[in-house]
Amino acid sequence: MMKCVQSWPEPIVRVQSLAQSGMTKIPEHYIKPPSKRPSNVDNTTVNIPVIDMQSLTGDDQGLRETTLQLVSNACREWGFFQVVNHGVSHELMKRARETWREFFEQPLGVKQEYSNDPSTYEGYGSRLGVEKGAILDWSDYYFLHYLPPALRKPHKWPALPSSCRDLIEEYGEEATKLCGRLVKMLSLNLGLGEDYLPNAFGGENVGACLRVNFYPRCPQPDLTLGISPHSDPGGMTLLLPDEDVAGLQVRKGDNWVTVKPVPNAFIVNMGDQMQVLSNAIYKSVEHRVIVNSVKDRVSLAMFYNPKSDLLIEPAKALVTMDRPALYPAMTFDEYRIYIRTKGLCGKAQVESLKTHE
Repeated sequence: MMKCVQSWPEPIVRVQSLAQSGMTKIPEHYIKPPSKRPSNVDNTTVNIPVIDMQSLTGDDQGLRETTLQLVSNACREWGFFQVVNHGVSHELMKRARETWREFFEQPLGVKQEYSNDPSTYEGYGSRLGVEKGAILDWSDYYFLHYLPPALRKPHKWPALPSSCRDLIEEYGEEATKLCGRLVKMLSLNLGLGEDYLPNAFGGENVGACLRVNFYPRCPQPDLTLGISPHSDPGGMTLLLPDEDVAGLQVRKGDNWVTVKPVPNAFIVNMGDQMQVLSNAIYKSVEHRVIVNSVKDRVSLAMFYNPKSDLLIEPAKALVTMDRPALYPAMTFDEYRIYIRTKGLCGKAQVESLKTHE
């Protein structure tokens, strides 16, 4: 089992409460150093690839191959893409956002009943990492386990709004089903056959966690970030973004590209475990979230992860004389302790593991 710190190093302050207090200047421990503040790079002409999944289920083999190639290119060049016609009901996506927005609008006392601690992170939270005096991000969140079913704790899921627990079940089922389809596609594209990655993730025992992000409006959005730059530690992430307020930025070379969400699309990105399994053919890419001075923002991230105690290492078929294994074998549990202790720090963790250059 993971050994983690049991309590936060400082009293927890809810960012939403700060935003609602009417303050015009943000507290010092949310102010990023000048080099880490959001720069005003204008990326209006660029967007991450958008892929239509409809052609994957049709009879047109040529169209199917073209789509798989588009996915492959997106994984290699961006580490991010958007999917449309993915099979998840648009109405369910809308309800998911609305229900969680309602949760964050509940009185503070109701939400505090679900306060989390660093031993599991499950519940209502406002910080990541346990380093005292750390510069914090401008966001609150709710984190919960969805798969394997044995890890679910429905009593830790919000009872208000009353639709929330059923919604988590329904949304979780549809989102993880889509993740399963996507992982098969990624496996096929690596030349491993469609079952290799699903099996490497643990087959029926795959892990999945939901993190709902709430980014309150911020009086000084140019001084802070909703989430600091990081790559996701797990396998793959399926993000349901806020359709009204852009905020996600993806690193492309030296620039940050602001993702423009396409209506009814999910955003998919590779995690560090996918980088390890693919021997860095697919890259997990740094991303961050900027905040808005006038609007709150809600997004739902479903993290689709390998079973926590399985050894993850580069697929043997992707290791050659010219391209030796770049990473040692390590379980996901061992890997994620780092982030749960240190917080988010770019791609420092996955890069530090490299055994060869």
